[in-house]
Order: sequence, then structure tokens, then C-alpha cells
Amino acid sequence: MQPQSRRLSTPLLAGLLAACAMSFAAGAKAQETVSVEDARGTQEVPLKPQTVVVFDMASLDTLGALGVEVAGVPQVALPDYLQPFAEVEKVGSLFEPDLEAVNALQPDLIIVGGRSGPKAEALSAIAPTLDMTVDQQHFVASAEKNVKTLATVFGKEAQADTALEKLDASIEGLRAKADKAGSALIVLTTGNKMSAYGKGSRFGVLHDTFGFQPADPNLAVANHGEAISFEYIAETNPDWLFVIDRDAAIGRGAAAAMLDNELVGGTKAWKDGQVVYLTPANWYLIGGGLQAMQQNVDQITQALDKSGQ
Repeated sequence: MQPQSRRLSTPLLAGLLAACAMSFAAGAKAQETVSVEDARGTQEVPLKPQTVVVFDMASLDTLGALGVEVAGVPQVALPDYLQPFAEVEKVGSLFEPDLEAVNALQPDLIIVGGRSGPKAEALSAIAPTLDMTVDQQHFVASAEKNVKTLATVFGKEAQADTALEKLDASIEGLRAKADKAGSALIVLTTGNKMSAYGKGSRFGVLHDTFGFQPADPNLAVANHGEAISFEYIAETNPDWLFVIDRDAAIGRGAAAAMLDNELVGGTKAWKDGQVVYLTPANWYLIGGGLQAMQQNVDQITQALDKSGQ
């Protein structure tokens, strides 16, 4: 059983952060640094840091692709391709970092983003902290910028450039196919509830960058999507139905059984075998990681190829 995050009393926490800040300030001059941009602005961080704590899943994915080792990660369900990080020291959760455990590792750099982004200020008292939160309105451009930022910090520019060139070429290929594929609807399922996401939304990259025509162009732009019913899916009648099973992303899920009903079964997508169950962890937990983005593009491209698009 993994240890629970430890909560510190306010006086003890204040003392810990003050001591961390003094130690950080004393050692900062000894290491070469680099200036980079993150979600909070310009940050001065160590160049090629040796001890890194990562609370952002997209960054963990990217660092794995670039061959960077990390010293601490949150307690979270990892997909198979990130299992090499499963044995790394656990330092709290995505929402509640264990500051004492983080400080014990004496990190050179801490990386947050998305769910852990709001903890950047508290963690920056321990070590330089980057906030790699992705701009959902410009998902791919923002995610690729983050990849380049991490590559700069860790001296992995060549590897990142090669991977990004492959990703961009794959996206262009997908766009050419999606342009002829008809309408698409992207749905997130959790429990017995469903939400749909349109252009400009959390999962809007399907339309905004990959090029699928929205089955419903009037969906509201909302972080949690717009609540929908089986009747809505039947009335919208998309050519393609893309499904993210949130419960599967966190270890339990059965979206396929839930959607197997008469209403959904009457749609063009279901009849034509064009219901795609997207890799849930990639979309719900990881998002803009270098490996996850390539896997997502490849999965959708393969689905289109299979259908003869």
C-alpha cells in the first residue's frame, strides 16, 4: 500500500518553506541556469537538472520520451508505457503534493501543470518550479511549445525536434483524411453520465487541429463539456463517434456496454462501425505529452484507414 500524503501543521509548514527558500537561494548561484517561458511567465531554472520531481503527467510522458530520469512523481495510475516510472518515489497526489517528501529529495527542479498547476507557488519555495499547463484553446501549439521548453532545459533539443517533426507530419496526414470523413462527436463517459465536447473545448483538438467536422457546431465551450443523453446522440447522428471512458482512465470503466443500446445503435457511426474508443489515459490524464499525442494521432488515423477513408 502506498503511503498517504502527509499534512503539516501551519507553523511547521511555514518553517519548512522558509528553510527551503534559504537553501534554494544559497545554492542557486552554483548551477548554470537557463531562461524559459511557462504558464506563469519567464522562469530561470537549472540547466540539465539532475534531481527532478514531476507532478504533470504530460511532462512525465515527454521526459520519458526524451530519456530523462525523474526522482519523484505523484501517486497516480500510470498507463503501460509509463510503467518505468511506477517505482519512482511517491510525493503526494496531483492535487496535494507532499511538501515534506518533495523537500526530502532536494530537487533541482519541480514540474507542475494542469491539475497540479495551482501548487506552483508553494512548490517554488522548495526549488525552481515550471508550470507546464497547456492552453486548451491552442492545444497542439501549446503542448509542442512545452516539449521544446523541456528539451531546452534538459539539453534534448535534437530528440525533441525529430519527434515533433514526426508528430506534425502525422497530424497533416490525419487532417487530409478527416476532411473527407464526415461529422464527428466526441463524448466523455463516467458512471452512467455523458458529456459532449465541441470546438475550442478541452478535447476540441479533434475538430480544431485534426480537422473533423463537428456533428453539433453549437456545443458550448466548457471544461467539463455539455451534459448529453442517448437521445441527443441519436438526434445528432454523427458519422464518427469518439468515446473517452473516464472511468477506464482511472482503472474502472465500461463505456462500450453503456453505449450498446437501441438509440446509439441507430446512428450512422454505430451502423458503419465508426465508434472509436480513444485511449482514455492519453486523453483524460496525460493530454499534451509527446508520446500520448503521437499515439492519439496514430490511433485515429488507423481507424480512418480501416474504414477506407
